[in-house]
Amino acid sequence: MENQVKSNKKVVVVGGGPGGYVAAIRAAQLGAQVTVVEKEKVGGTCLNWGCIPTKALLACSEAYHTIKNAEQFGIKINGEVEIDFSKIMGRKDKIVAQLNKGIEFLFSKNGVQLVKGLGTIVKPGLVKVTKEDSTVEEIEADAIIIATGSVPVKIPVFPFDGKTVITSDEALALEKLPKSMLIVGAGVIGVEFGTFFRTLGTEVRIVEMMDHALPPEDADTGKLLERSLKKEKVKLLTNTKIEETKVEDGKVKAKLSTGEELEAEVMLVAIGRAPNTKGLGVEEVGLSTERGAILVNEYMETNIPGVYAIGDVNGGILLAHVASYEGILAVENALLDTKKKADYTVVPRCVFTDPEVAGVGLTEKEAQAKGIEYKTAIFPFRGLGKAQAIGKFEGHVKLIVDPATDKLLGAAIVGAHATDLIAELALAIQLGITVEKIGETIHAHPTLAESIMEAAHTAHEKGIHSV
Repeated sequence: MENQVKSNKKVVVVGGGPGGYVAAIRAAQLGAQVTVVEKEKVGGTCLNWGCIPTKALLACSEAYHTIKNAEQFGIKINGEVEIDFSKIMGRKDKIVAQLNKGIEFLFSKNGVQLVKGLGTIVKPGLVKVTKEDSTVEEIEADAIIIATGSVPVKIPVFPFDGKTVITSDEALALEKLPKSMLIVGAGVIGVEFGTFFRTLGTEVRIVEMMDHALPPEDADTGKLLERSLKKEKVKLLTNTKIEETKVEDGKVKAKLSTGEELEAEVMLVAIGRAPNTKGLGVEEVGLSTERGAILVNEYMETNIPGVYAIGDVNGGILLAHVASYEGILAVENALLDTKKKADYTVVPRCVFTDPEVAGVGLTEKEAQAKGIEYKTAIFPFRGLGKAQAIGKFEGHVKLIVDPATDKLLGAAIVGAHATDLIAELALAIQLGITVEKIGETIHAHPTLAESIMEAAHTAHEKGIHSV
């Protein structure tokens, strides 16, 4: 049974993204009177300019790639396979619109009031909403949840114009397929967009200042992805910086730290995101910040009692599922008697490239940095009958194991459906299941999930299909 809800509480959530709308619905479930203030569309960056639209685009490019390579499955395509870029973008917009309506329906069903406008915290317990028609509404609250997300980072070296030099926001609104694209940053955003545009025929070059793609992950994970990018003729330049950028004759020209000069029709700058606090009244109300992020304690509460900050705006882990988790945590801490601390031990990381990349728990380099003793076990997808059957055998499962307890410290998967498969390993870490127990669990054959069982067997030197 849940703790007793503090009665007659009013909750105002500023921001309707994956943190804000989840927090709002959870607060309504607990009996609070809930208002969500959102100046744009519900769903936030994730639904409108991030997770969902990019996955919709990647689904289209994957379908195109499959059709182009149909002959390897014994299927001959007569005639040319053509791309209708406007329809691809239209499909993406339709999916986003449907999900927008879905969130608004959930609000209505749960009695959550949606107010459109810019939310500003005037003082503890009071939020001012400036609407599009310039009218102002003031809303009182017992608890305020700040969930305003983040915005793409823009630095002066790149002359952003929204057409030739763009961020991921503008990339999702392109009206035609560019012939060439220069992407700055080989992180999640960069490699996902690179995969999409290259598959559709755009010449793609990615510049990364670190020594491998997906810098937060281990080198072997990044290198496996690099191999696939190279196979698809994506040129990746690592250990390289862009020193100068200019736009001439409708094209962008970039001078690299190597002395090389590159030219492209479009430059996509994907070097990260920054907390979005514009117009929120952070300084005026006295919220503590650090490097633009609103500081919170382990209960998600700011330095002002009754004011919480969740998701990207608090500068933590910039993932939609983390924002949702923090939203539920903040609301329950605001409305219930028992307080819960945030726990980030198990946070899946997903990259929707081809092959997909996923991780959870510690990476090898994190374990090394913390001085934690570990051992690894790797099983390649190539050893799976299912992977061979579907023609997707690139990649591997890597387990990072505590040799003393046999518990899983972390894991990484590169391969088909890695982002789905990682859930089993996330649960194993959450519950403290030993690697031996994972291996002893019967996994259906033939499936890609067998790779996890095989890797667990390998950790105990009894792998059947390991070489």
